[in-house]
Amino acid sequence: MIPVQLLALDMDDTLLRSDLSISYRTRNAIRKAEARGVMVVLASTRAPSVLEHFSGILGLNKKPGYLIANNGTVIQESQTGEILFEQMIPADAALLVFDMADAEGFAVQIFDEDTLYVSRYNEFSEYDKKITGLRQVVVDNFRSMIASGCHKLLIPGDPITLKPLAQLLENLTDGVKIHACKPYRLEALPAGADKGNALRLIAEKCSIPRDAVLAVGDSMNDESMLRWAGYPVAMNNADSKLKEIAALVTEKSNDEDGVAEMIERYILGNKTLSTATINKTSVNYG
Repeated sequence: MIPVQLLALDMDDTLLRSDLSISYRTRNAIRKAEARGVMVVLASTRAPSVLEHFSGILGLNKKPGYLIANNGTVIQESQTGEILFEQMIPADAALLVFDMADAEGFAVQIFDEDTLYVSRYNEFSEYDKKITGLRQVVVDNFRSMIASGCHKLLIPGDPITLKPLAQLLENLTDGVKIHACKPYRLEALPAGADKGNALRLIAEKCSIPRDAVLAVGDSMNDESMLRWAGYPVAMNNADSKLKEIAALVTEKSNDEDGVAEMIERYILGNKTLSTATINKTSVNYG
């Protein structure tokens, strides 16, 4: 096993407990991993401002490092806040996604700093408001807000009714990737943008080989990150499809310090985790 040099951690349902806290055990394990020279990267669908909050809790804002925000459309330096990489949905594609979702009766939302902007009130956006801690603003002319493009668009709704909408959007929109980041929420991203590509860019910038990167996640928006990393790890509470591509599934869930247990065993301890060579050929970013 090549020593881990970069540890990429998803946030919700991975690093964070259900109450959005990071346990003392997990924080301590991360600090010990850093003391051994491991760079820790937070990778989330959350906005940069929210990631900065958790970066401060972990002390990542006091040392050189990187944050992957908005599901890979933004890479930001953890210490300075400088944006190193940014990718936007083109304006015409963003407007088409909005018009199609709106015509089908769905709300559309975007995150911006400390605010969750929503095209219309809905119960699912209320849930996102609770788990992110962001204030919610219903925008009368949402279309004009995204007229110059955006990092991503979110479409909340009932999982049953979202499936046909996802198929419709996939067939009619170019330059946009549609996927279900949560059962109750579709996400529209710029084509080619994902956590895996962002992780690759960071590793290359830091001259860290792919085989020395360990990534941990729980949902299918973590798939590209796990497929690219030399050591792909899925949480015990992860989507069953994600578990199938992981080299390891943690014994504990996010509420049971699964990340801490993994770090203690495979980075700080003497347990061996083999690379999943089958995954290395599954994603090619050139």
